[in-house]
Amino acid sequence: MKIIVCVKQVPDTSGKVAVKEDGTMDRAAMATISNPDDMNALEAALQIKDANPDAKVIVLSMGPPPTESMLRECLAMGADEALLVSSREFGGADTYATSSTLTAAIRKLGLEQGDIVFCGRQAIDGDTAQVGPQIAEKLGIPQVTYVTGIEYKNGQLTVRRELEDGYMTIKVKTPCLLTCIKELNTPRYMSVSGIVECYAKPYEVWDFNALSGDPTITVETVGLKGSPTQVYKSFSPPVKGAGTMLEGADKATCEQLVSLLEEKHII
Repeated sequence: MKIIVCVKQVPDTSGKVAVKEDGTMDRAAMATISNPDDMNALEAALQIKDANPDAKVIVLSMGPPPTESMLRECLAMGADEALLVSSREFGGADTYATSSTLTAAIRKLGLEQGDIVFCGRQAIDGDTAQVGPQIAEKLGIPQVTYVTGIEYKNGQLTVRRELEDGYMTIKVKTPCLLTCIKELNTPRYMSVSGIVECYAKPYEVWDFNALSGDPTITVETVGLKGSPTQVYKSFSPPVKGAGTMLEGADKATCEQLVSLLEEKHII
């Protein structure tokens, strides 16, 4: 049984967003973290592996060479192998081009009966929630999104999908793709032994040439050239000013409040 987990290294959006002069995000100038939802996906994969020793967990990412640090952390958490898809041709990809490249990598890894592809619900840098479903469509396999519960027993997969007003319980055939949300689980920490062993585990880097055997991968279908959508500009929203605090519960304070609301045309 093979479990492929798609993970992404993203800018830490808790701090200030660095923007270049041309209006694009300066990722090199920002601290990076592992995408949170992807860590829930990895934890789900590792839990299945814990109950099924024959399962193999492969973490897959597309990004620049420094993405290796994140993939090593995934190996230290318990993943068996790591694969980085990295090449200049893949740079500037939107969700469509990204999913095309990841799909080609998954095809090369091979999917068989019983295999599962895990993704996080969405990445915090784009918040589109599109890459996972696009991969499933391009692979032609069933998908379940917003997964908040998983039961894998005797080769049968039953998942719980969260809705706005409830949830659905779905039985799904494998191979399939699941996108996970934070309510699914709590990701484990790296272990000391895992940190020691992570550099001895298989780690590969596939460039454009490694995937060019796939008929869908050409210089016109990946990266910026293969992206039907492009970001025009990125910027940090203006910092809100300090609010006005009024103390007291007397008539004068109420009149002052009304006066301020009228001045701002709120009332």
